[in-house]
Parts: sequence; structure tokens; C-alpha cells
Amino acid sequence: MVGREYGRVYAWDRVNAPMIRHWCEIMGIDNPLYTNPEFARQQGYADVVAPPGMLQVWGMGGLDQENFPEGSSTENNFEVLKVIEPHGYPAVVAVNSDLYFDRQIVAGERLYFTSRLDSVSEEKTTPLGTGFFVTVLMTYFSQQDAGDEEVGRQLFRVFKFKPAQRPQEKPAAKPAEAKAMKRPLPGVSDDTRFFWEGCEAGKLLIQRCTDCQTLRHPPAPVCIKCHSFDWDSIEASGKGQLYSFVVMHYPEVPPFDYPNPIGLIELDEGVRLIAGLVGADPATLEIGQRVQVEFHRFDDQQNLPQFRVVAA
Repeated sequence: MVGREYGRVYAWDRVNAPMIRHWCEIMGIDNPLYTNPEFARQQGYADVVAPPGMLQVWGMGGLDQENFPEGSSTENNFEVLKVIEPHGYPAVVAVNSDLYFDRQIVAGERLYFTSRLDSVSEEKTTPLGTGFFVTVLMTYFSQQDAGDEEVGRQLFRVFKFKPAQRPQEKPAAKPAEAKAMKRPLPGVSDDTRFFWEGCEAGKLLIQRCTDCQTLRHPPAPVCIKCHSFDWDSIEASGKGQLYSFVVMHYPEVPPFDYPNPIGLIELDEGVRLIAGLVGADPATLEIGQRVQVEFHRFDDQQNLPQFRVVAA
């Protein structure tokens, strides 16, 4: 099946400014080339440009992944997975995606992609299990009156595998050496020493440029706005909101407790930092929840800022 080609899959919509704006907002990108038509025309484009990283977005089916516009191919470009599965390889996980861009894509263009099964590896054994790496190449085109033009490619790779067998029950007790393990100490440099010294004093210190008053975190030697080398610090209120979070489940690394919720905290002062979340049921965490800093001492050697969800 390697080398088999699959027909066109059309984009639901032309490349358009609203989708570009939403994508930029979510990704935190502020580039007038993507959102300001006048600026884009000054750079020689007919309209705003789509960020290159959006290439795959235009060809997605939506919430129903197989829901494509009329005229699109109904073939499954990963049909080889169904061939492999009956031989004892039930699981699949996406591994990586490589994108290649030929040129900028401008609002108003209509895209489609075709696919080719690029490769199926020999059987491989990984920590997840034993199986096959399957790679599909999607080639993206822009429909043009003078002839469709290739604009980019995407290599998408998945692992079709038989899960490795794991013990059903955890050991009754953790090894003594695991219990004795201490949290790793943070790396301290001339740029960050003030922050950790503040933690030892129970203060959440944020670096501030003394020339333009811009706050920045993580600490850095140069202002990200005016490029000044002069700075001091302010003590933050420790109040903020949960901008995003993850919950670590596996692998379990001593001496941390699991599940281990970790938050990206947006402080009321406007900067963000990463910290553990304490007293939180991972199932109840929601983006936007108010949080308050607490300092907790570990192993009698470090005082760390962690955050607790509080009432709005």
C-alpha cells in the first residue's frame, strides 16, 4: 500500500480574516501582517496573510473529523491502520507532524489537499508497545484560474501498536530510596537569584525594567520592550487567574504526588508564571478560576510559590 495516493479533500471555507484572527488570539500572536489588511497591502499582498502554522487548519473537517465539503474524496488516507489492526495491534497514537511551506497564503484563496501513504516502518518496540510507524504525506494546493499551485506539505506520523503489558496493581510500598528522594533544586543564575531569594522570604518578586516600567517573567538580563539592561523588582500581590493548566499522570517521578496539577498563572500584574496547584481536585479545575499564591517549604531546602484556587 505504500505509495498509494488519495484524492482531493477541499477546505470548507476560503482563507478568511475571522479564522486567522481567532487562531492568532488563541496562539498569542500579534503580527499586523495577519490581522491588518492595510499593513498587508503595504507589504505587497492583496489582503491579510494566514500564519504558516495554520496550513493544516484549512483542511480540517471540524468536530466530525470525516465531515468534508461536497466533492471531497471519501477515501481514508490512513486505511492501512485498519489492515494492521486485526493482526493484534489495536492502539494508535499520533507521533509527530512536520510542516513545509512554499509561500504565504492570502485571504480569499481556496485550498485543498491530496494524500499519499509515504511509509510503513518495520515492526518497532517502544515504551508504549510494539507496532508500526505509519507516515502519510499531505500536499496542499491553492485553486487558481491559471492552474492550481502547490503551497505546502505536511508529513503526519502515527504509531499503530500493541500496548505494552503493565502491572495491574501498584506495589504495596514504594522503595525506600524513592521515599528519600528530594525535589530537584532550581537552577539559580545572576538573573534569577532575586526571585528565589524572594521566595525564601515569602515574597513573589517580579522583574521590572526601570526605564519603561515593563514587567517580565521569567527574569531576563534585557528588557523585552525597550532593551534596557537596568531593572529592579516589585512584590506581586500573588493574586491572579488560571490561564491554562495540565495534570501530570504518568510517568510517576518521585517525590511528586500524582495526579499532579500544574498551572500557568496570569498574575493581576499582567505576567504569567508556571507553578504547582495545591488543594485542587483536577476534575474541578477550570481556566479563568481565581488563584492565590502560597509558599510551601520542601525538604528544608527550598521555599516554592504554589497556587490555590479561591472564590471568585
